Amino acid sequence: MTKRVLAALGLVLAVAIHGFAQTVIRVGAFPNITHPQPMVGKANGYFEKAMGPNVKIDWKTFNAGPSAIEALFAGAIDMTYIGPNPTITGYVRSQGEALRVVAGSASGGAALVVRADAGIEKPEDFHGKKVASPQQGNTQDVALRAWLKAHGMKSTDKGGDVQVMPMANPDQLTLFLKKELDAAWAPEPWATRLIRDGNGRLFLDERDLWPKGQFVVTNLIVSKKFLQEHPDLVKNWIRANVELTDWINGHLPEAKKLLNQQIQKETGKALSAGLLDEAFTRIEVTYDPLRNTLLTSARSAFDAGFLGRQMPDLSGLYDLTLLNQVLAEKGKKAIP
Repeated sequence: MTKRVLAALGLVLAVAIHGFAQTVIRVGAFPNITHPQPMVGKANGYFEKAMGPNVKIDWKTFNAGPSAIEALFAGAIDMTYIGPNPTITGYVRSQGEALRVVAGSASGGAALVVRADAGIEKPEDFHGKKVASPQQGNTQDVALRAWLKAHGMKSTDKGGDVQVMPMANPDQLTLFLKKELDAAWAPEPWATRLIRDGNGRLFLDERDLWPKGQFVVTNLIVSKKFLQEHPDLVKNWIRANVELTDWINGHLPEAKKLLNQQIQKETGKALSAGLLDEAFTRIEVTYDPLRNTLLTSARSAFDAGFLGRQMPDLSGLYDLTLLNQVLAEKGKKAIP
């Protein structure tokens, strides 16, 4: 009898322990206004509430796309919010095995800013100028090189006369103030900082180059292995991402405050209210991954020599099955 009682108690205890066991999901994000859902969701705990008590979220902070991709490759994270060019590079490097794009996050948020006294009034004035981008081969660097090509110009490393200078965004501001840099293709909030603090002038809002003014700046990608093993968790996360997107767009003043609080918490410095408001005028928060704009960027990256000798096949990059299931449940239009 005692053995039976002990066995029953053991079974009850095992069930109880199993019931309280937590699944850990490791998620990457950047402390940046172009990562609105994770910043707001961290600040107000929305993802924790949406995922439930049996899921523990282990947030990982990154400052650049390549380091997030390396973490995904190493199995250190399960998903991350990230820009299009690191996404493409990660997919190509892994021969399509490492990751899938499962939802969107943000559109827009990049601009070509010129120094007010650099003598640049029209595209032809860029001949012989020094123009910065954040990193060689990154999303803005590719956009800059594609724009130069469209206007009959090339960078000096391609035999042209425009000196493209990849450098960190804070260094761009420093060189603007020293008059050692003529222009920069920068993401927000740095484009706005160059205008407000660096004697800069908006020359081109990148949205003007795209149909409907939309182009992907941030997507949500998931490790293929995690997607296959935990589709339920990924679907719950995507649902929360969609709901947060709608909430942010419907409560923008409050959302911007939460976002700024989270940026301050992670970087030690908040953005000024004026800077945040101006930068946000060039950003759209969206769960649509804007597939066609990424594929266009990929073609530009290939033309610039960043994707090898043959245009890669990106047909398997997207898996929007779970996103469209969530949208159907909410009576929203499917993403093609």
